[in-house]
Amino acid sequence: MALTDRLLDAWYNGHPALVLLRPLEALYRRVVNRKRARFVAGASEVYRPTVPVIVVGNITVGGTGKTPLILWMIEHCRQQGLRVGVVSRGYGAKPPSLPWRVHADQPAEQSGDEPLLIVKRTQVPLMIDPDRARAVRALLAAEPLDLILSDDGLQHYRLARDLELVLIDAARGLGNRRCLPAGPLREPVERLNSVDALLYNGARSDCDDGFAFHLQPSALVNLVTGARAGLDHFPAGQAVHAVAGIGNPHRFFNTLEGLNWRPVPHAFPDHAQFTADALAFTPSLPLVMTEKDAVKCTPFAAPDWWYLAVEAVPSPAFVDWFDTQLTRLLP
Repeated sequence: MALTDRLLDAWYNGHPALVLLRPLEALYRRVVNRKRARFVAGASEVYRPTVPVIVVGNITVGGTGKTPLILWMIEHCRQQGLRVGVVSRGYGAKPPSLPWRVHADQPAEQSGDEPLLIVKRTQVPLMIDPDRARAVRALLAAEPLDLILSDDGLQHYRLARDLELVLIDAARGLGNRRCLPAGPLREPVERLNSVDALLYNGARSDCDDGFAFHLQPSALVNLVTGARAGLDHFPAGQAVHAVAGIGNPHRFFNTLEGLNWRPVPHAFPDHAQFTADALAFTPSLPLVMTEKDAVKCTPFAAPDWWYLAVEAVPSPAFVDWFDTQLTRLLP
């Protein structure tokens, strides 16, 4: 088991050795608390754009479904006639310069896997830069927009925001509720008291402190041809190689089991870079991966490689709440 996997298991399932990391956790907490306090007090420079900014972020390390929810938000806002732009850190991207405008024909190594996925799906104007304030400036200089969505960036306080949405994996929750490196939290749990909404990925009903949303599989898409096939393309009981380089790969494997297939799981690190040799599994079976992984594998894909397209389905209460916020922000 890799070090990151052992840490994740300890954070969410417990391990007595984590007590040894408490001094480092205390130092980490002081640093992040002081950083936030400076911005709250107005002691550090903050860029406030001319249009509203909505941050879709995490308080935990690892994937919580931000990209599917952002895809839903883009489409929902467009249906109301809003011109939407997206900014992202572009984790793992190596663009020629920064900020960098992502286009659908760029390689994932240049643009980052999640930004490329978003642009391929929606053709939304999207700029990557670890300095998200600089990314927003560049995006607004290039496009007339009504609204900016920030893919992550909850802790990037130099960019002012009008709404903060935090996503939480409903199955894993907040783990041991401790900060790095003794736990999975990027900020102390008290930070959740100041955000505008919590959304629980995998929950089927709203709760007192947040809204439910889940990821609904919609189709299989062939990596070579782009052809879409229904979820009945494979018969019940079909064995498939299942590839996931995401924050919580087991959620993907469980989804395939829920479709009555028999996944042979191949978990990779989040944002992993793939090669054809790394995916040359035996025995020979159809291969199903996440859409995020597919944008990196299309150039060397085999004919029977597919990705599972999924759609975020937020609760009706969240949709009503979000529409109310849009009306408030964009009268």
